Amino acid sequence: MLSALIASNFSRVFVYAGFEVNQKYISEKLCENKDKPWMNCNGKCFLAKKLKQAEEKEKKQERENLRSQHMEALPNAASNFTFLRTAVKTLYPERKVLNTVHRTFSIFQPPKNNPTQA
Repeated sequence: MLSALIASNFSRVFVYAGFEVNQKYISEKLCENKDKPWMNCNGKCFLAKKLKQAEEKEKKQERENLRSQHMEALPNAASNFTFLRTAVKTLYPERKVLNTVHRTFSIFQPPKNNPTQA
C-alpha cells in the first residue's frame, strides 16, 4: 500500500520526466497540433492530456485506498453477529382500580338556597 501511495504521488514527476526525455518525438509524432506550427505547442497538448490522465488515476487510487481503509475498519465477524433472545417477564403488583362512579362530591356542590330561612 505504501508503494501505491508513493507511486501515485510521483506519477506527475514521471510524466514530466518522460515528456522532457521524449519531447522531440512527442512534438513530431504525438502532438495534436503538429500541423499548426504557429501555435508553438511542441507536444504540450500531449503533456496536458497525460497529466490529466495521471490526476484521474491518482484520484481513483485514492478512492480505492479510502474504500479499503473503511473495509479494514469494519469487523469481518459482523455478519455472524446475532442477538440472544431471552424471555424476561417483569411481574408488577396488581393494583385495584379506584371506583369513582358511586362517590358523592358533596364538597363541590354549591350551597342550596333554602326558602324557609329567609
